[in-house]
Amino acid sequence: MKKERVLDILVNTQNYDELMEDVFARIERNEKSLVVAINPEKIMKAKQDPSLRRLLNDAEIQIPDGIGVILASKLQQGDITSRVTGVDMMLRLCEEAAKRGERIFLYGGKPGVAEKAKAKLETLYPGIQVVGTQDGYEKDEALICTRINEAKPAILFVAMGSPKQENWINEHRDQLHPTIYQGVGGSFDVLAGNVKRAPQMFQKTGTEWLYRLVKEPSRIKRQMALPQFLLEVVKQKNKK
Repeated sequence: MKKERVLDILVNTQNYDELMEDVFARIERNEKSLVVAINPEKIMKAKQDPSLRRLLNDAEIQIPDGIGVILASKLQQGDITSRVTGVDMMLRLCEEAAKRGERIFLYGGKPGVAEKAKAKLETLYPGIQVVGTQDGYEKDEALICTRINEAKPAILFVAMGSPKQENWINEHRDQLHPTIYQGVGGSFDVLAGNVKRAPQMFQKTGTEWLYRLVKEPSRIKRQMALPQFLLEVVKQKNKK
């Protein structure tokens, strides 16, 4: 898989279709793999947090989730040309899994949310096999792992927020049945209808961050990571 470094964080350069081929080839090879979403906020945090930096770089697949990563790649004349968002990666995996007969498990979220997300996926992708759900409030780790393993899914989506979800996956995946693991944050809430995504216009232009900022002005501090991030990219480029 071709990757490039953005401020010392690895990022895949493939588009959705190329990633689908790679992911399902990994399932055929039973090659356990973690999908992580990379955005400017995470990259800036990773500069100060070595454990987060290791977590991101050790993942098998790092998707460019955020228009800032695309801009950074352009600034350094890289090969990342299209955004791959976490929620859309999940949906594409579900769509492809339905076609190929691969099984899926949903873990995380408040009680009832994963079940609603399952129902929505079954509406979106007829024939999809969502073979189990588990809310994120169960404390018995052995029970959670047993439920996942008994369902025998190929793909496990974990909704706990980052990096908690990725740390949970790394801690348990050697004892779990699934091959592909993705931390999906609030995606179950989106599918369940509890949280609305930005309108299509914002999704297509990569400006979902602006929509969320207008809806939640308190996010301004988080969004300041973007100009700081791009400035760091320019500084690094000028050093070369």
